[in-house]
Amino acid sequence: MTVLRAQGLGKKYKRRWALSGCALDIPAGHVSGLVGPNGAGKSTLLNLAAGMLTPTAGTIEVCGGVPGSGPGQLAKVGFVAQNTPVYPGLTVAEHLRLGAHLNPRWDDALARDRVDRLGLDPAQHAGKLSGGQRAQLALTIGLAKRPELLLLDEPVAALDPLARREFLADLMEAVAEHGLSVVLSSHLVSDLERVCDHLIVLVDSQVRVVGEVEDLLDSHLRLTGPRRDLDTLPADQHVVSASHTDRQTTVLVRAEAPVLDPTWTVGRLTLEDLVLAYMSNPTAARPALEVLR
Repeated sequence: MTVLRAQGLGKKYKRRWALSGCALDIPAGHVSGLVGPNGAGKSTLLNLAAGMLTPTAGTIEVCGGVPGSGPGQLAKVGFVAQNTPVYPGLTVAEHLRLGAHLNPRWDDALARDRVDRLGLDPAQHAGKLSGGQRAQLALTIGLAKRPELLLLDEPVAALDPLARREFLADLMEAVAEHGLSVVLSSHLVSDLERVCDHLIVLVDSQVRVVGEVEDLLDSHLRLTGPRRDLDTLPADQHVVSASHTDRQTTVLVRAEAPVLDPTWTVGRLTLEDLVLAYMSNPTAARPALEVLR
């Protein structure tokens, strides 16, 4: 089952395309990490998926329907936007009452249990909470609406390391307990490594690579060996990035078969290696030889 499908998806602001030609299928039941440089289109994609924006081109389908097309569709999607927005003038308890009023699937017991466990004072105004507490309140509301898909746009960017860890631990506990699908946007690859089993790299408003994390790490390799022209590589080794010195070539490839050439030393990548390679080489094409001194 596909929880999000985009075909030729694009969003244009005046003369600038924030997202262009986006083709994407996200399977249900995964925690998908959405990563890319600033301006790549991550927030635009999530806002389109939540129904906060409408496409300029192409189509997007979420949980089997058009985002924002009606109350039933809105109930299927939870969205925690950047800066984990809450209402400063409302208390924690008032946030829960508002959530119950607006969401037909609202799980009041879940919301109150989380508030109690997190030690949030129901009488406290949200504007007086710490950044970590506000993030947890926003996550509580997103979870208590019992969505099929939870969209999180940089929810931990402003949190300290301890608050980030607690937020992500709570997220994983909720995923395990309720079996929902999640798309989590973050610049922090270490956070993605901790919680995500599926990866989307978005660069220059287009999806550059997508797949299950383990499959991507298994199929991407670092090859190091004597300097050579990359045009001599087999057709099933697709170059993502490369660097050269006078004597040595180092190349990151996506390989469709085992590398049998004995002149190469083959190494595995970390998730950060993989993400940075695609972000630093947006076209993922075979680069011309360049000597690095």
